[in-house]
This record gives sequence, structure tokens and C-alpha cells, in this order.
Amino acid sequence: MAKTQYPQGLPTRQQVLDFIANSEEPAGKREIAKAFGIKGTEKIALKALLKDMAEEGLIDGNRSAFHRLGGVPRVTVLRVVDIDEGDVYAIPDSWQPDDATPPPRIRLIEPKGRARTREAALKRGDRVLARTEEAGKGWVAHPMKKLAVREEQLLGVIELDGTGKGWLAPVDKRVRNSMPVSDLGGAEPGQLVLAEPAGKSPRAGMKVTDVLGDPLAPRAFSLIAIHKHGIPFAFPQEALDEAEKAAALPLSEEHREDLRHVPIVAIDPSDARDHDDAIWAEPDGQGGFRAIVAIADVSFYVRPGGKLDREARKRGNSVYFPDRVVPMLPEVLSADVCSLKSGADRAAMACHLTIDAEGCVTGWRFTRALVRIAEVIAYEEAQRRINSGEAEAHLQNLWAAWRLLEKARHARDPLELELPERRVVLDAQGKIAEVAIRERLDAHRVVEDFMIAANVAAAKALEAKVAPVVYRIHEPPTREKLVALKDYLATFGRKLALGQVITPSLFNRMLKDVTDEAEKALVMEAVLRSQTQAYYGPRNAGHFGLSLGSYAHFTSPIRRYSDLLVHRALVDAYDLEQPRVTGGAVPPTSGLSDRDRDDLARVSEAISMAERRAMEAERETIDRYVAAWLSGRVGEVFDTRITGVQKFGLFATIIGLGGDGLVPISTLGAERFGYDEKAQRLIGEQSGEEFAMGMILKLRLAEANPLTGALKFEPVDIAEGVRRIEQRGGRFEGKPKPKGKFLQGKRGRPGNIRHQGKKR
Repeated sequence: MAKTQYPQGLPTRQQVLDFIANSEEPAGKREIAKAFGIKGTEKIALKALLKDMAEEGLIDGNRSAFHRLGGVPRVTVLRVVDIDEGDVYAIPDSWQPDDATPPPRIRLIEPKGRARTREAALKRGDRVLARTEEAGKGWVAHPMKKLAVREEQLLGVIELDGTGKGWLAPVDKRVRNSMPVSDLGGAEPGQLVLAEPAGKSPRAGMKVTDVLGDPLAPRAFSLIAIHKHGIPFAFPQEALDEAEKAAALPLSEEHREDLRHVPIVAIDPSDARDHDDAIWAEPDGQGGFRAIVAIADVSFYVRPGGKLDREARKRGNSVYFPDRVVPMLPEVLSADVCSLKSGADRAAMACHLTIDAEGCVTGWRFTRALVRIAEVIAYEEAQRRINSGEAEAHLQNLWAAWRLLEKARHARDPLELELPERRVVLDAQGKIAEVAIRERLDAHRVVEDFMIAANVAAAKALEAKVAPVVYRIHEPPTREKLVALKDYLATFGRKLALGQVITPSLFNRMLKDVTDEAEKALVMEAVLRSQTQAYYGPRNAGHFGLSLGSYAHFTSPIRRYSDLLVHRALVDAYDLEQPRVTGGAVPPTSGLSDRDRDDLARVSEAISMAERRAMEAERETIDRYVAAWLSGRVGEVFDTRITGVQKFGLFATIIGLGGDGLVPISTLGAERFGYDEKAQRLIGEQSGEEFAMGMILKLRLAEANPLTGALKFEPVDIAEGVRRIEQRGGRFEGKPKPKGKFLQGKRGRPGNIRHQGKKR
């Protein structure tokens, strides 16, 4: 686009305003002078003109950047409302002009040379003090200071007190008090709503902005998480249309390796919503194996730069709840065309692996392929066939190849922590049928080790071409966390020398040396707390937990944007681009965009933030389902393990279920308890009774709140203290017995919602 030509010489006031409005960049005195050809003594006149315009209220700013006065102050508080492709957008925190004028959408620009840490990265709802500039087609702002978070919208349930006044009982267990509601917005008692402050003063109360319905209805718990965390769940029509066009793309046999004759199988959970990976192996005659890891070729359908791609990047990953999935891609792709269904021709990115007799992957190559999955098998069914001797040859080959990979895994000695996964099973009506710990089978390990091998191959293949890589990074524990771990282990006679090289093997040996199961749980919990959080980034720092030097996510492009970026990088690096698509149905290239290449760090940070958002939403939803499952069992006694100790009480988890709850210190008896922060324990000042991390206790369930996911426990018998019991696992059978209604708190004011249970 040709630049606008301005008349040369001292401009009029209107010409200055037009230039500021049309400038692609922030317009300062220098830019204005250049545009109008002002030199020498004319600059004095321009300076005087700009000063007059500022005094007249036409412009605001300084000589480095001007904007038209009105609307947005030069320095103001902004609230982040959206993060799109790594760009952060905000609106003025307090917008005054009039209701008919929407607030301007302002792009936040971080100072050059100042790297954003993952902890300091902005997210939706954050407030910043910023300096604003009008840059022609829009506004930009330079953050000066991140401000304390202020709750703008809250999820809660409407209740009425004895006088008929409305109250909002929050569903977030961190918000302890109910708030008065001045505007019900048509909501009725017992309904789940979104509400926001009705005014600046707390006395103004809350006003309901959206009525979501019955908070205990099927699918409500995931809806709470979606709204609370701002997870995008509806695709714009433009993205849906683009997905339909992409789904209709023809698969070229001429330009793909034909693997339809190979009996590749997908082994997945029985309730899997999509299938993006499949595996095959056969002996190579030299003690090793040839293997193929086939992954859905999402990059063929989702091209960079389109609306579909922008929506996928905004989501970062699919989010999985017991009752639904919020997909990264529209269902026509995620659940159909890209999903590796049995008996159907599918586009795949094939990773060919050479595995030697020691289980080391000695070679790899990547192709775009055409596959026809022989069978989609549930983990449990695959394991049953292997155990019973009924497995077909291709399954037996997979297990044999895995035994070699397992051999190499043991030699590598990655971090081995037992992290049980909770599973919520729903019936046809969406009600809870069962809550249990997911059984860990060899079938899970088979798939996992093949996926790890392919992920390592992808990272090394890109490194061999000096191509961009989105690494999956897990850094070693920080010195601060290691010092805390050392101090904690010392409280029960165990040592950790900080002068040595810290490796996963060190932690594994530490755990193997502990024979007492209760103490082992203590050590494992402490080691887990010492670990850093994994993230994505373009600079390799290795994967500590897996004991790998180079690692990238390649195997799940249907549900992770990071994997899609790795696929695109492989397309570029190994010249896997198909003949260009014509007709404008989808963008032509399936490789990396120039924007991604230039700023891979920003993209990686954005998808890391989206991953953490999804993890929190999924965990909170499981907590709510578990609390709902237990709400009919209030008053029953459970075997629990202490998972946290604070000066105000204990946190305990039900063994075999994973429901986490608080044991207030006030329930432990009349004596005072001292808090030993280093040892993570409470000690009775008179009795010497200790409560420490990992202890096994019998506790009675006192409260179960399905809306917040919060549980509360109390000792079985306060007079006798909490009795230790033998460690045992198990899970709950039978059906829950939901009953009761929402209860009001003291003096007629509703407190946090609790589900009525047995008397206690």
C-alpha cells in the first residue's frame, strides 16, 4: 500500500489530526516534521503549533508520540481482555465516554530487550498501569506496572436470605464470603450465574450479567471451569467455514508414502474423543525392530495465517472434562477427518524408527503418508489379548519392540514418581457412575515409550537441519527448591548433598532406599514439590524428568498447538510440502509462517500459558465431580493421607480416590499445636502428637461442596486423637446418594454453599 502524500510546509490543525489518525506508527514531532517536509526554522513554528493544539485540547502527549485528546488518558489503567496469537489486548479499566461508544481495543507492547518471564506473563483479567499512544489504525500501550488482580466477574449461585435479599455464593473456594446482589438480572434462587460489581463501591453490590442455569445439572461443573478460566469454547463461523473447506481437501496418493498395507493400530482410552497417533513394529532380523509412529497430518488441513489457525493458537490445546471436550480444532477435523479411525484412509505424518537390540533409536526419517488404521483398540483390551495369549502378530511385535525401548529407558533412568490419575465415569444421563484411580497397564507404557521415541526423533531431526524447534522443556530443580528439600529430608534423618550433580537417578535411588511405605510417601511428595513446571520454548534446556537432552512434542497435533508447530517445521526442513492448493480454499503453505519463525518465543509462551489454564480447569472440574460423588457420604469415615501441613490445619487426600480436603486445626483437640515449617508438621505442645506429610489417618468427611470442589474432614474421635492405620488402597463402588438442598448460613445470610448431609 502506497504511503499517503502530505502537502509540504507547516500543516494546519486538521492536517496534523489527520496524520495522527492515519499513521501506522506512534506519531511524534519528528514523524510529523518528516511527513510535511519541515526543516530548519520551520520546526520552531511546528513546535509552537503542537503546543497550541495541546492547550486547545486537540491533542495530548509529548514530542515522541501524540494522540488526539479524549477517550483514553496518556497514562491509565488497562484490563487485559484477550490474547490472540501471542498479542495481548486490553481495554481501559474504567471507560467513561458514554454507553453507546465501545471502549477502544488496545494492543500492549512490552519494552524491547526485556524478556518476559513465564510467571510475569499477562493473562486475561490482569490490570496494568500503561502509557498509551494512538497509532493510526488503533491504540497501543506500553505497560509500566502490573497491578494487583481485582475480581471483575465471579461465578456463583443466587440465594435469598430471610428478608428476600439476594446473595451471591461464589463457586471459587478461594473466595470465602458471599456478596450482596443489587441486580438479579432475572436470576432465580439456586441458579448458577456470572456477576460483576454494580459500581465502584463495595456497597453497590453485584449485578448478574449471565444466567447459566442449574449448578448441579449434568455438564455444569465443566461449564463453571470454562467460564471461570475464560476458555474459548465457541468457534466463529469464519473458522468453521474454513474447517469445512479444509476437510474437503483431496488426499494425493502420488505425493504421499502409501502405508495402507501396514497393520498400524491405534491404542487409546476406551472413551477417547479423537485418535491422533498409531504404531506398528516388526523385527529387522538383526535383533532390533523397524517401527512406524503415524501421527495425524493436521498441518495439511490447518495452514498458518488463516482464521482456523488463529483460533487454534488462541486455544493452545484441547481441554478435556469428564462430560465434554473443548477442542482446539472444530469437530469436523478433530473428531473426523484428522482422527485416525480404523478402515478409513487418513493423512499422516509418519516417523520411521530404527531400534537396535539395546533399545536405542539409531535412525529415523519423516514422511507424509497415507494410512489405513487396522484397528483402534482400548488399552484394557490390548492388555487382555497380550495377557491371554490371544494377541495378533502385530500386537506381539509391538510388545517385543517395547521391551527393547523399556530396556533403554531403564538405562536412561528417568524420574519415577507414582502419580495416580483420577477417572470420573458418567452414565448416559451425565450423572456420576464411578470415581476411581485409573489403572496403570503395560499397554499405557507401550504407547508412551513409542511416543517418547518419536518426540526425541522429531527434535533431533530438526536440530540436524538447524531448523526452528518448539522444545518441551523441563528444567532441573532450582537451588532454592533443593535447599528446601534438603532441610525437609534432614528432619527425619535423610541427607541430600547439594554439591553433587542433581539427576533423576539421584531421586530414584533415594526413593528405592526407603522401605517404610509411609516414609516413602513423604519423600515422594517432597521430591514432587521440588520439581519445576514444564513449558514450551525455542531454546533447548533439556527434559530433566525424562532424562533427555532434546525433546519436542510431535505426537498430538489434534489437541496441542506445539505439536502442530513441530510438524510445520518438519515440513519445511525436509521439503515435505505438497503441491500448492489452488482456488483459495485454504492458505497454500503448510510449513511455518514467517511470523512464527521470527517470534517463536512469544508463541511458545502463549501456548505454555494456555496449557496451565487447561490443567487448572481440568483439575478443578475433577475436584467438583469428586465432591459431588462424596456429598451423599458426609459423615462416613475414610482412610486418608496427609498431603499438606499449614499452621491453620492439615490437607488430606482420600486413599484410592484423590479427594482433597482441609482438616482445620480447631478440630484436632483443645491443646495448642506448633507449626514446624521445615519439617512440614504440627506438634501438640502437651501431648507431643505429631501430624506430618504422608501420615495415614482415619478421618470423617464433615462437608462436601460440589460447587467449589472443597472437602472438609474432622478426626474420628477427638478425645482419643487421630489414630494411625495400616496403609491400604482401594476405590469406591456402588452409586452415590445425593440428597438435601442448599443451606443458609448464620443469621439468615447464605454462606458458601454446602450440600446437606448426615448430622455430625
